[in-house]
Amino acid sequence: MDATTIGAVLALAGVLSGSVVAYLGKRGENATTRMNLEIDQIQEERDGLRAQLAARDARVGELLKQQGEDYVTIARLRRQVIDLGGDPP
Repeated sequence: MDATTIGAVLALAGVLSGSVVAYLGKRGENATTRMNLEIDQIQEERDGLRAQLAARDARVGELLKQQGEDYVTIARLRRQVIDLGGDPP
């Protein structure tokens, strides 16, 4: 084998290894991009669920306040029944 053939074989090996490295690098880049997209979607879903949870908590707070007001009204009405000579249930 002369030097030209050896040089051509080495150049071919270099080109092939460069192609493999570029291919693997692009695959890694694509995987990273997909992972970032998935993380973004998960974060958006999390934010939406947090908003739903906050709305639910606010509604529960309103219902608890209303329940407290109802207990006060029931106690007041029972007191009126007793004052009027009745026997509250």
